[in-house]
Amino acid sequence: MKKLLVLLTAVSFVFGLTACSSNNDTKADKKETPKETVAPKVDVKKELVRFYMDLGNKINAKDADLNAYVNKASKPDAKPEELPTADEKAKASESAAAVAAELTNTQFPAGLKDQKADLEAALKDYASSYQAMADELKKDTPNLDAANATFAQGEEKLGKAFEGAKLLPPTLGKQVN
Repeated sequence: MKKLLVLLTAVSFVFGLTACSSNNDTKADKKETPKETVAPKVDVKKELVRFYMDLGNKINAKDADLNAYVNKASKPDAKPEELPTADEKAKASESAAAVAAELTNTQFPAGLKDQKADLEAALKDYASSYQAMADELKKDTPNLDAANATFAQGEEKLGKAFEGAKLLPPTLGKQVN
């Protein structure tokens, strides 16, 4: 009788352990089953600000000669020897053309797909503005007013993209000059 009880107890332990171990396997399987990957939520405000900062950095990396020319040329009571030289004007034109090329090749972050149309329009205006500056600086007496007006149009379009994301519109002109 004792042997029978020991045998029954051993069998019940085997069944119990088997049942417990199979439950653990199914729990482990459930944990290891990957859920559908959910695309991480993009913070549009951060992406816009990052895009704006990168845009300013790209322009500043290439427009130093243009800024130097404009600063010298726009001095109100500059003496003739303080005005920009022909070499400085040529460098400024090359600088403006380089910025226009850089802006034309700018890529947009995937997270800004809703603002892409406004950003593309703004970049087009900025690139046109810098190209107009480059062309004007090849003339004997350059007039940058039309280029500056085109730049202002780009500012408005960039501001529209920011306002759509409930941000204050930035002023790229202050960052790049």
